[in-house]
Amino acid sequence: MLQEFSEDNIEPLATGAWILGTGGGGNPYISTLNLRRLYAEGRRVQVMDPMALGDDDMVAVVSKMGAPLVGQERLSDPVHLARAVEVMEDYLGKPFRAIMSVEIGGSNALSSFLAAAMLGRPVVNADAMGRAYPEAQMTSFAIGNLPMYPLSLVDVRDNEVIVTKAASWKWMERISRKVCTEVGSTAATCKAPRTGREVKDWGIHYTITKATELGRAVIEARARHDDPVKAVLDHEGGKQLFRGKVIDVARETTGGFLRGRTVIEGIDADKGSRMELAFQNEWAVAFRDGEPVAMTPDLLCLLDTISGSAVGTESVRYGQRVTVVALPAPELLTTPAGIAAVGPRAFGYDIDFRSVFA
Repeated sequence: MLQEFSEDNIEPLATGAWILGTGGGGNPYISTLNLRRLYAEGRRVQVMDPMALGDDDMVAVVSKMGAPLVGQERLSDPVHLARAVEVMEDYLGKPFRAIMSVEIGGSNALSSFLAAAMLGRPVVNADAMGRAYPEAQMTSFAIGNLPMYPLSLVDVRDNEVIVTKAASWKWMERISRKVCTEVGSTAATCKAPRTGREVKDWGIHYTITKATELGRAVIEARARHDDPVKAVLDHEGGKQLFRGKVIDVARETTGGFLRGRTVIEGIDADKGSRMELAFQNEWAVAFRDGEPVAMTPDLLCLLDTISGSAVGTESVRYGQRVTVVALPAPELLTTPAGIAAVGPRAFGYDIDFRSVFA
C-alpha cells in the first residue's frame, strides 16, 4: 500500500515531470533542491497506491499557482505548500489521509512531495491532469463535474485566503486567479478536497511512476550516449514533429499567466519550414508554415535536441536547438467532455481537435 520514495528517484521524477509538463508546471530545479534538502534533514516520503485509499479518506490536492516566469524570480518554500494544507484542514475540521498533486507536470509534480515531507503524509500515485494545464477547469475532477470548492491559498507575505464557494469551475478559476495575481502571480494552493472514491474514479492514476520511469529512460540514454529524444519517443510511444533552431520568442505575463509564441526554423529534414508554438503557460497549438498540425490535449513537448531535457515556456530562448514532439494524452482528456475542457477551443483557437495519433 505504501512504498518509500527513495532519494535516487528524485532526479528521474523531476526529469520526467518536466517533459510531461508540456512547457509548464514550473521548472522543477528549485523544487528538486528543496526536496533533496528535506531528505538530507532526515525526512522521507511514502507513495500510496490510489486504489488503496478508503472511499471516505480525504485527499489534499496541492499546487503552486501562477505564472512560470514569476516562479523563477520569487523562489518557493515548502512551508507555504504545507501551510495551504493546514489551512484547509483547519477549515474542514478534519485531517487529510494523503496528499496528491493537481498535475504531474514540471515543478508541480514535486509539490505534493514537498508538502508531504513537511507534514508526514503519504503522496498518492496520481494527479488530475496527466500533464500540466493552466486553469482550474482543466482537471479530470472538473471533467467529472465534481465539487470545485473550497480552496485555500497562501503566499510568502503570510496572506491566507479561503474561497468557500464558487458557482462553477470557471468561477473558481477566475476568483483564485485574481487573488493569485494580487499577491504577485505566485502562491501555494490546496484545491477542493477529494475523497478516496473520487480519486479512484476520476484521478489520472500512477503518473508518479510514469514520470519517474520516463525520466530514468532519458538519464540512462544520456549515460549510454544514446539519443535522449529518441528515448522519450520510444518510452512514451510519441512522434517527432519538428527539429530546428529557435529564432523568435514573444511572451508576457498577464492575468496571472505566461502567454506568447515561439518560432522555430527547421533544420535537417525540416529545413525550409517554420513551426510556431503558441502557449498559455503550456504549449497549446503547433503551427507548421501557418497550418495547425498538433494541439492539446496531445502533449506538445519542446525538448533540447542534445540533452532531451524539457524546455519551458519561461526559459525558451533564441538560438536553442530544439525538437518538438507529441506524446499521447490520457484517455479521459480525449473524450468529448475532455476535449471541451482542454481542447484547442478552450484556449481560444477555433480549431477542431485532431490528434497526431489518430
